[in-house]
Amino acid sequence: MGTTSTGENSDTLRVGLIGCGGRGTGAAGQALNADKNVVLTAMGDVFPDRIQSSLAALHKEGAEKGFTDRIQVTPEKRFVGLESFQQVIDSGVDVVLLTTPPCFRPVHLKAAVGVGNPISTEKPMATDAPGVRSLLESVKVAKEKKLALVAGFCWRYEGGRREFYKRIQEGAIGEIRAIHATFYWGSLMMRPAGERPKDTSDLAWQLRHWYNYAWLSGDGYVEQTCHSVDKVAWALKEASPIRAVAVGGRQTPNYGGNIYDHMFVVYDFGNDVRAFVGQRHINNCFTNNSDYLTGSEGMGIIPGWNDPLIRGKQAWRYRGPKTNMYQVEHDELFASIRSGKPINDGEWMAHSTMMAIMGRMAAYTGQEVTWEEACNSQEKLVPDKLEWNMKLPVTPMAVPGTTKLV
Repeated sequence: MGTTSTGENSDTLRVGLIGCGGRGTGAAGQALNADKNVVLTAMGDVFPDRIQSSLAALHKEGAEKGFTDRIQVTPEKRFVGLESFQQVIDSGVDVVLLTTPPCFRPVHLKAAVGVGNPISTEKPMATDAPGVRSLLESVKVAKEKKLALVAGFCWRYEGGRREFYKRIQEGAIGEIRAIHATFYWGSLMMRPAGERPKDTSDLAWQLRHWYNYAWLSGDGYVEQTCHSVDKVAWALKEASPIRAVAVGGRQTPNYGGNIYDHMFVVYDFGNDVRAFVGQRHINNCFTNNSDYLTGSEGMGIIPGWNDPLIRGKQAWRYRGPKTNMYQVEHDELFASIRSGKPINDGEWMAHSTMMAIMGRMAAYTGQEVTWEEACNSQEKLVPDKLEWNMKLPVTPMAVPGTTKLV
């Protein structure tokens, strides 16, 4: 990438946004804030109103932060429909932001890597094991092409957590014996507003309420609690669990969907090391999103969104600067592109995604699931071909002891 005599970059990077919901809109704003020579030139979504609402929000943010003139998405570059992702990629963009529901991530990632686009991709990266296997193939190609690939596991880009896990990996609490992670939060289910319109197809309805369906979201455990699972993997230097067992179910109305609203997964890493990950997405309940690491010589604690601390041989608490982890993701992505030293989060992001899917498998089936069984699973949640007016019946909710491991 070119630079000016003052060190400023001189090459304009054109960004394409694929998936124009709340996270996508946020990612586009962060990309525009990350580099003064970035312009947003293309947007794609299955619904035109999503593009319009996203543009409105970006123009409002741009007026406050001074990047309105770099929102250059002409009507011809606002792509709508199931193939809009490919149209964005083929529109001449230099970088793509992948922020659709996670079931689409493997296909979109493969397409972007295929044309040589650096990528920012939201988490999780798939909703089933075949999707993770496809993801790993794309990661390999991205490495061969030296493409930047930054993952939306945002805590890996937060200053306090980075320092905390660096110290943990260096032995600040000795050998890790157990990790207890919580993700207890309010409901994620999208409650439909009124009755389903008669002219709305199965696919359109499910896409509007995508959290509610396992094939689209992966379930709340995979879609949200994957952050807690990822921190377990981070602490254990990306070790793979040997096996997992879990409990889970649904206590609240499912609004036509088929996901659970609570799970508790136990990962066994061998040598008497276990991780316990609790998830609940039910309104009006106790909320907590914390991590408790027990070591042979102390404790590491991340109390919610507060500063992490260590109680051990040497007490420590993070006192460094507060950072916006979402912004840091994009700052480092574009800096790595400019420097010619691309970040590639691919392998560990695939690993954390697979660990989350493994936990869901254990909860849905009620069986002990090994890492090999999970990684080699043939269960394909995502249809091979999607058509707007196709029949898309909802798979019945899993029943432990009856639902089979495929």
